[in-house]
Amino acid sequence: MRLGAGMMLALGVALMLGFAPALRAATTERIVVDRHTGLAIYGVDPVAYFTDRRVVVGRPEFEYRHAGATWRFGNEGNLGAFKADPDVYMPRFGGYDPVSIGRGVSTGGFPGLWAVFEQRLYLFYTVEARRAFLANPKAVIAAATARWAGVKHELSQ
Repeated sequence: MRLGAGMMLALGVALMLGFAPALRAATTERIVVDRHTGLAIYGVDPVAYFTDRRVVVGRPEFEYRHAGATWRFGNEGNLGAFKADPDVYMPRFGGYDPVSIGRGVSTGGFPGLWAVFEQRLYLFYTVEARRAFLANPKAVIAAATARWAGVKHELSQ
């Protein structure tokens, strides 16, 4: 099977960051989690995207259970910030790629392919999807928002 350059890069990023099980995701009604560990966004600290502007792998001693998943954080401060307002830090569309959601498809995003736009975190499945989002984020978000309820309904069945 031949993979495109974007997929190869996404897989490389996932493996480099230690997300080898990234292709074995399960879903709750709203969040993509690793079905083997129960970790949301594969154990990456969601607050660090905002504070450090980079991917930070969370530590087991800073865990919090929320929305059917276990979230990890790099430090106690980030854990506290998340507990105070999880909706601010959780990836929009539950970690699903907004470009795919806009097409009516649920495709889990990779923590290494991300963007923060208007103070919300978005994860992407491919480099191409991230590029499409960055080229016109408002249009992608509008399309994803219009389809999210239907996609989420299908996921919960």
